[in-house]
Formats: sequence, structure tokens, C-alpha cells
Amino acid sequence: MRPCNHHIRETLNLVNEMIRVADKGDIDREDNGCGILYGVLRDSAYKVKKLAEQEKLKHIEKGWWKEESDGNY
Repeated sequence: MRPCNHHIRETLNLVNEMIRVADKGDIDREDNGCGILYGVLRDSAYKVKKLAEQEKLKHIEKGWWKEESDGNY
């Protein structure tokens, strides 16, 4: 795998973890400050995810991306 693709894949995995933490944190939060924190975390994750997916598509179009059967991005 190309190093640049590896980093995109890592980024996509990271944003999924960010979303998971935000969802779990929102369920367990005890005040509004935490709600703001988890909302910002979730929003940031979706913004980064969109950019990473766009970059992945560019790499696919260039023929640089090879799908692997590891179940992740």
C-alpha cells in the first residue's frame, strides 16, 4: 500500500473512532459543557471524514488505491 493511502485509511479509521467517542460521551454526559465538547468532536469528525473520502476518491481515479479485504477503509 502506498504510504499516502495508508494515512488516508488511518484518518478514516480515526474519524470513525471520534464519532464513536462523541456518541458514547453524549450518552454519558452530565452537563451542557460536555454536550458542547462532544458536538464539536462529532462535527469535526464529519468534516475531516468528508475531506478524507474526497481524497480517497481522487486516489481511486488516479489508479493509486487498491481495496484490501481487511474490513476497514
